[in-house]
Amino acid sequence: MDIINIYLARIDLLDYVVIVLNLLLMISAKWILQFFQAENGDTSKFLLKVQSFRALNLLILLTYGYNSIYLANDESGPGLKLVSIWVIIYLSYLIKQIFSYWVRKKYGKLREINGAQRSIETYNSRMLSLLSGVVIFVIAMISIINVMEFNSLLQAGGVIGIIGVFLALTQNAWAPDIISGLIFLNSGMIEEGDVIELDDNGQIIGVVFKTKMFHTEILNLVNNHRIMLKNSKLRDFTIQNLSKFASAKGLREQLCFKIGYSVSPEKVRQMFLAAEEKVKIECGNDFGNGQSFEVGVLNTGDHAVEWSVFYYTKEVKSLMSVRRTIRECILKTADEFGISLSTPITHQGVLKNE
Repeated sequence: MDIINIYLARIDLLDYVVIVLNLLLMISAKWILQFFQAENGDTSKFLLKVQSFRALNLLILLTYGYNSIYLANDESGPGLKLVSIWVIIYLSYLIKQIFSYWVRKKYGKLREINGAQRSIETYNSRMLSLLSGVVIFVIAMISIINVMEFNSLLQAGGVIGIIGVFLALTQNAWAPDIISGLIFLNSGMIEEGDVIELDDNGQIIGVVFKTKMFHTEILNLVNNHRIMLKNSKLRDFTIQNLSKFASAKGLREQLCFKIGYSVSPEKVRQMFLAAEEKVKIECGNDFGNGQSFEVGVLNTGDHAVEWSVFYYTKEVKSLMSVRRTIRECILKTADEFGISLSTPITHQGVLKNE
């Protein structure tokens, strides 16, 4: 009991302020970071941030308590230097979160994604976030070097040189992705919420969910799962942005059907016209934004005539269901008209009797 009283007697006003302030920051870390968190951010990463902030507060408390209360050391020794380093790291991380939030609100772009308004990154916001991160990192490193009393040019240059060599050796792992991400944001070709089509040994149609520093997350509309692609890898694909229309009519889609030569063109056109009425019933009268089917002959092959049907739609996120509905309506209508959509057999097999 006497030992506890001795330690309590060593606590002065400054010690109380440091202890109470750190305890308050530990308790309120979740609410503070939640305020500066991006909309629909990753929950696991957010919890990791909260734990990191609380761990830094705990390290500050333990180091400060051991140095100032347990050892009663008021001199600028290793304990106080270590406390200063923890404080610099904590403040640098907190300032980075605050500045990123301000940049995102100031230079970001509001867009509706999955029915909710989200602030997405632009080229300006990403570039400012990168520059601010570099500036804060450099200031923090200089501050830590000064705290550790690496006053000579050789000592300070040695620390900075190690960091520079590390970045130079690992640049192939991170530099291409950062640059590719900035190119995407600067061009405006890919934005969060856009529906894109990739050709990766099989067609991939998905919604751009997030464009991160090193990778892009895509929600696959066919299989309903997430795809993560490195930004540098994504640039290697031919990307078709289905959300960027070439005209106000919307996205122009093409469906092809092979019909035998025995069916007259007039009958085929009547069938497609009747199918269009069924599609309007299934999808609503505003389907195609008032634009009718554009029907024409695409190719005259050896066995059948290939007919193409062009239609317009602005519901690109429902593109897969729209395609299925149109094909099903055309199939049913063709059956009603007695038209076969299978490629007819126009050759005969001859069996030779031995």
